[in-house]
Amino acid sequence: MPYALFSQDTKLSKAYPTESDVWKLAQQSGLVVDVASKDGKPAPQPVLDNDYEIRPCRPDPQEDPAKNRADAEHEAERELQLSSSELGSPPRPGLVG
Repeated sequence: MPYALFSQDTKLSKAYPTESDVWKLAQQSGLVVDVASKDGKPAPQPVLDNDYEIRPCRPDPQEDPAKNRADAEHEAERELQLSSSELGSPPRPGLVG
């Protein structure tokens, strides 16, 4: 069953094939915070900010969770390329900078 990000009963994200996909999206969106573990574990535990939840859901009729994941991965790769070029990477030969 696909998963999505929710706030109360409102679905905030597209449906994705796995819960892990939604965690990754939430992390990239800045919605994950680290909190001290209550059970004595030494490392902080990631949790969703502002009472967001990741829940199983039915995709919308026109929605393809696998395509949503591929689109999100493509967008993340594109953003990584843009951010690395903004950090002063030298222009590639043949391109005007």
